[in-house]
Amino acid sequence: MKRILFLLLITILAIQCSAPEEAQIDIKKGDHIILIGNNLCSRMMNYGYFETEMQLRYPDSTLYIRNMCDGGDTPSFRPHSGRNDPWAFPGAQDLQTDLAQPSGSIGHLETPDEWLTRHQADVILAFFGYSESFTGPDGLAAFKTELMAFIEHTQGQEYNGDSEPRLALVTPIAFEDLTEFYDFPDGVQENKNLELYANAIIEVAAEFNVPVVDAFQVTKKWFASSDKLTSDGSQLNDAGYRKFAPFLVNSMFGDNANVDEANRSLVQDAVNEKNWFWHNDYKIPNGVHVFGRRYDPFGPDNYPYELRKIREMTDIRDRAIWQANKGQKMNLAAADKETISLPKVESNYIPGDYGRGLDQYLYGDDAINTIKTPKGYQIDLFASEEQFPDLANPVQISFDNKGRLWVAVMPTYPHWKPGDPKPDDKILILEDTDGDGKADKQTVFADGLHIPVGLEFAPEGVYVS
Repeated sequence: MKRILFLLLITILAIQCSAPEEAQIDIKKGDHIILIGNNLCSRMMNYGYFETEMQLRYPDSTLYIRNMCDGGDTPSFRPHSGRNDPWAFPGAQDLQTDLAQPSGSIGHLETPDEWLTRHQADVILAFFGYSESFTGPDGLAAFKTELMAFIEHTQGQEYNGDSEPRLALVTPIAFEDLTEFYDFPDGVQENKNLELYANAIIEVAAEFNVPVVDAFQVTKKWFASSDKLTSDGSQLNDAGYRKFAPFLVNSMFGDNANVDEANRSLVQDAVNEKNWFWHNDYKIPNGVHVFGRRYDPFGPDNYPYELRKIREMTDIRDRAIWQANKGQKMNLAAADKETISLPKVESNYIPGDYGRGLDQYLYGDDAINTIKTPKGYQIDLFASEEQFPDLANPVQISFDNKGRLWVAVMPTYPHWKPGDPKPDDKILILEDTDGDGKADKQTVFADGLHIPVGLEFAPEGVYVS
């Protein structure tokens, strides 16, 4: 009898351990899934693991996924330099005090609701609570009020034109202790606050019967048993997002193990390709010209067409993802020919004498000979684009402690034009190896960048903004 009970207990435990997680949200064919919220979600775009997991699990559902997250966004406060006000929905300004200050932002960038409507959101995953946790226990009540107002507003919308969105919340992750490796906070106080706000999200979700994922408790356990799942204690790295994606999908949409792993790499490449174009729509660089204070007079002749072309190219890459799910690779170059042709934009530059003599570009000694220096100073040519063609459009230089010159170059500035090859901005290292005072060696420290406006040396390496 004891043996029978023992075997029965083992069987029950085995069933419990292997039981798949139940779906909190059911996926429908053609669903438009939109992510909103903070930097935890925003950085998911850089890796593609979440969307790859979703597409692989629902290969016949033609899912349409857009990440609209941005660092610092809260349920009610989502500032942008190209939008006239920072509020996420009507009445949101009444929920903030310290943030309710005129920012002077100017522009016609769409509001959060307008973006969600244009993209016909069926499912919304909302990531909040991290930056809000900085206010600690004193800010908890205000955060819950803000979150409740956001839920009430969102549940009252029909972004897809037919029904209210299926909304779900995701708590912030825990803070990882990396003091063994870096001079970072140990996360003790941070985790106290983060747990308060994670629990607040769970409480509010229960009150409104909204699905919720407790990412805090799970990642806290991960960090106790794994090394370096974040880059700085607060932001997941590649390994962290690789682990986070299946957890999030299982928790929200159920544990669907029916995945064709043969297509994973192909799908992830297609997802990252699509997200690159989407990123250049939702977070388009130089937005001050595209929809901000410099739009008129500098933007109306070209940027509306360029945005339209980017969006057409992004839609094509959705189709490429769906094809990749079937093991097929789309000919993107051929497909992109379906998009609009951009009109020619006439230059407003008029050559002439502007009080400085006739405008002309001078190189090397010709340029140096026109410069007058104070007594005791001398200008020498260390490197030029004639010797190093990659030096096009340098924007910052800095010598390191080995005497090497680091240069950030942005040949794509001021703006990448849709249809052109992807930007290939670089960080260069120029070195004088023979001691004659002139660079004779170039090393490409980083390439494939987009608008690297500056760099700063640090003990950990080089920070690039």
